Amino acid sequence: MDNNKVLCFGEILYRLQAKDEHFFNTDQSVVYAYPGGSEANVAVALASLSIPSTYVSAAPDHALTKEILNILNQHDVNTSKFIFGGERLGCYILQSANGLTSGEVIYDRNHSSFSTLKADDIDWDDLFKDCSWFHWTALTPALNSELADLMLTALKIAHEKKITISVDLNYRSRLWQYGKQPLDIMPNLVSYCDVIMGNIWAENKMLGTSINDQFSRSTAVEQYFDYANVVAQEIFEKYPKCKHIANTFRFMDNSSHNLFYGTYHNPSENKISAILETNVLIDRIGSGDAFMAGLIAAIYENKSSQEIIDTATQLGFKKLFNKGDFINLS
Repeated sequence: MDNNKVLCFGEILYRLQAKDEHFFNTDQSVVYAYPGGSEANVAVALASLSIPSTYVSAAPDHALTKEILNILNQHDVNTSKFIFGGERLGCYILQSANGLTSGEVIYDRNHSSFSTLKADDIDWDDLFKDCSWFHWTALTPALNSELADLMLTALKIAHEKKITISVDLNYRSRLWQYGKQPLDIMPNLVSYCDVIMGNIWAENKMLGTSINDQFSRSTAVEQYFDYANVVAQEIFEKYPKCKHIANTFRFMDNSSHNLFYGTYHNPSENKISAILETNVLIDRIGSGDAFMAGLIAAIYENKSSQEIIDTATQLGFKKLFNKGDFINLS
């Protein structure tokens, strides 16, 4: 039995997307549907890199869930520990053609099977069996206080079992709607993590690290790198368990443009990737998740610091040319 699986835990979602930014404008409206969710995206990308990955979420036991699980299985993701129950599969609606981030996302996740999970619903010993790495994201504790409590339980048990823990500091202001701010919840959860991925803005929102409000699209790459080094040192001092930090820097000048680079930090080294840029792309959704998967895979395979950030950045960039949430390297 392989006991080195990476376990990705978070809400399974499906994406609805209009062909031309309007759902109801003609008699021939076309709507596309894709399976997704940040943690599922990471699991698929890891499997595509031949890293054994298991994905766990919760959804109703019906045909749509089974179709999504079948797709995950086709991508070589293990879903044997998936939790069936509840009455709703969460979704999000995208009103732009390729995943612009200027506010066109509508979430429909309240009262979903996953959002109603409680810590007692899960057999944690069974969940973490044959697992050496546990990956989660800030999207889960953003949903409600019960899931914030569930994540704390999960992280304590994973820590006791000496499992490597990684987090993506996905910040979505529209999800934090239950009276708590990220700074109320995330520092305690992140204290259990060995690997932290995000960007300098999310780290400020969630961990209270420094930020320079003067930074913009025109700020020099060298200046961003120097600042990322400063923020990383703040995180290492505040979270002694953390051994790896990575940041994405992604800028868009128009709907078909993306400039993408990353920084990697451990307690003794700071590295930056090459700058990757395109003026033709297909789908931005999931590029940060692909970056996360590249980061996990490179650390998992004991690559050098420069190889770690290069692997992560290149995989995140490749996702821009894949339709849907999941990356397909074939």
